[in-house]
Amino acid sequence: MKKADIGLIGLAVMGENLVMNMESKGFTVAVFNRTVAKVDTFVEGRAKGKNIIGTRSLEELVDSLEKPRRVMLMVKAGKPVDDFIDMLIPLLDEGDIIIDGGNSHFPDTERRVKYLESKGLLFVGTGVSGGEEGALKGPSIMPGGSPEAWQYVKPIFQAIAAKVDGKPCCDWVGEGGAGHYVKMVHNGIEYGDMQLIAEAYLLMRDMLKLSNDEMAKIFSKWNKGKLDSYLIEITADILAYRDEENKYTIDYIMDTAGQKGTGKWTAIAALEEGIPLTLIGEAVFARCLSHDKGARIRAEGILGKNSPNAPENAEEFIANIENALYAAKVISYAQGYVLLATAAKTYGWNLNFGGIALMWRGGCIIRSAFLGKIYEAFIDNPALENLLFAPYFAENMKEAIPCLRKVCSLAIEEGVAVPAMSSALSYFDGLRTANSGANMIQAQRDYFGAHTYERTDKPAGEFFHTNWTGEGGDTKSGVYNA
Repeated sequence: MKKADIGLIGLAVMGENLVMNMESKGFTVAVFNRTVAKVDTFVEGRAKGKNIIGTRSLEELVDSLEKPRRVMLMVKAGKPVDDFIDMLIPLLDEGDIIIDGGNSHFPDTERRVKYLESKGLLFVGTGVSGGEEGALKGPSIMPGGSPEAWQYVKPIFQAIAAKVDGKPCCDWVGEGGAGHYVKMVHNGIEYGDMQLIAEAYLLMRDMLKLSNDEMAKIFSKWNKGKLDSYLIEITADILAYRDEENKYTIDYIMDTAGQKGTGKWTAIAALEEGIPLTLIGEAVFARCLSHDKGARIRAEGILGKNSPNAPENAEEFIANIENALYAAKVISYAQGYVLLATAAKTYGWNLNFGGIALMWRGGCIIRSAFLGKIYEAFIDNPALENLLFAPYFAENMKEAIPCLRKVCSLAIEEGVAVPAMSSALSYFDGLRTANSGANMIQAQRDYFGAHTYERTDKPAGEFFHTNWTGEGGDTKSGVYNA
């Protein structure tokens, strides 16, 4: 019997669809699932007649593979990944490759790369984005880990990945946990995009009192312009969707947003790197607040129900929301890319920022035409410090920021919460303030803790302390940044 090109463990939604995708591109795939009945159901059903080999043990799976063996795990992140790795190690030979395609936390991937390389094996930690449809028709794939493994996984990954202008939305990201780090930031940006869209929806629903059909038409129109993206597209579909009783489904969905942790990981990573990832942070906190439905119901009774007034010119307000959404989106990506650049220095990764934008252009949840402009910005200047400094985006901000300012101002006046939009505006204003108020913070730190400060009239790197009360003496605290 012909040996399989790759083995896949985990026949849930993503795993099953990736298998079908691989087989459709000419690869023979061996499959295994801890619940063996799932293998039988899959092989005798959806995979019947396909070049898919069902196996009922890890030994059988490994024996069915061409060398070097490629085994892809599509299982729950955390302990299940480690458990399967430990079970596979004794069955594999030197140079064989284990691939983790789940949403693993990048420090786990860093650890696993070192561990498996010490055993003579190779490890790939890859982000896979696009959901069920992407997995089947072409996802965005972000692989990192053992560089020697890339030549063996590249033909499969680039064949099954989404294509934009003929280019696969998949390329090597970097060593160690680089692939999963990029996927983590991707997911963080996804949190931000979704929160921004939710705020735009809220403004139109509560302030303009627009119907679902009216909002669906607006989002459909936006999807033909600079906001052209998967999330804007599906928002229009969601708003227009009616159930079998002819009711709008969106009106009956509980306003409590779940999360699986990747947005939180992104925010924590930003704090550890000292990067102001404010919009994604607010998006995570907004989900946390949404989940406390009981407290919000009680607060409405105690603090008063909000009844915002409609703006005088609805058409102008809608146009401003479109531009505000665009401006905040650019700012979110700018913050995300600064985090990627800082992490690359911390971990020694040589990230291709333009290439990352290309990987995100198709197949993934945040795919949008907008990413093409990010690619061009980094092609023009690979050392671009901040996306907002690119001529294209700097020029676009001249029109978009005043709209963001108007939308945030009106929302605040009328008591409508727009945490992601307002945090984007605060970041923009803070970034372009060359002389901020942080000198007061540093003076306070020196006053109560002798933490010292630098002076504007002295060379950078010289630190001074003032005996503010006349009773503190000359003893100074150590200088460091956490």
